[in-house]
Amino acid sequence: MNFLDMPKRTIGKRTIGLTSIADFGIPVGQLRCVLEDYHSYIDVAKLGVGSAYVTPNLDEKVKLYKQYGIKVYCGGTLFEKCYDQGKLNEYKKFLQKHKIEWIEVSNGTLDISLERRLDLVEDLKSDFSVLGEVGSKDQTQELSSRSWVLELNSLLEAGCKYVITEGRDSGTAGIYNPNGEVKKSILKELTKQVDSNRVIFEAPTSKQQMFFINTFGPNVNLGNVKIQDALVLEAERVGLRSETFFMKPVSNPTRS
Repeated sequence: MNFLDMPKRTIGKRTIGLTSIADFGIPVGQLRCVLEDYHSYIDVAKLGVGSAYVTPNLDEKVKLYKQYGIKVYCGGTLFEKCYDQGKLNEYKKFLQKHKIEWIEVSNGTLDISLERRLDLVEDLKSDFSVLGEVGSKDQTQELSSRSWVLELNSLLEAGCKYVITEGRDSGTAGIYNPNGEVKKSILKELTKQVDSNRVIFEAPTSKQQMFFINTFGPNVNLGNVKIQDALVLEAERVGLRSETFFMKPVSNPTRS
């Protein structure tokens, strides 16, 4: 029975308001239990870092996510490892063998030029749905606000379905300062010049998630969410936590 007036969430096969969880090795049995209860709150699953390459029962895990309509992709570290070793063709075959239809193009560890990444997107988009990531995992590497906007928009124009702002699983790099606070000057320019509905903000901590919810509303796309936090995040999105308590209800919910 629904009786509270709350901010309305997108439902069904969402294209905005995505929750992208990070799977850092949850066993298949535990995953099955989590998804049975909470699959409606999860839209995308990233097999974190390069873990997909050494995951036992990878096919079973991918099949389970897909059973619940959840998109699966491998963390950008695996892409960069294959790129560094000249094994991208083998990587493509690996993904196709395991029926993984999404691929991330990133430069979080390697210094891959924007021009090269755009070429890779052009090459990959005929076989995969491509996610482009911007930002470095190295806290000493700084991109200007202008560069963030240029890279995000260029990747979208090249054919990426969504672009991701790097945040690491620690929330202390990329779009964040080492203390975990959002680089607000970058976010300000990004908000004005990039379609935020096509940006997935990596936000591994509740504090960061609630910052983006309060900034963009309940249907902001959030990534690197810990799988055990999926339910709490959904509560945060609809104003059922003190920090998001005073968000105003929206009369017409969007379905996608």
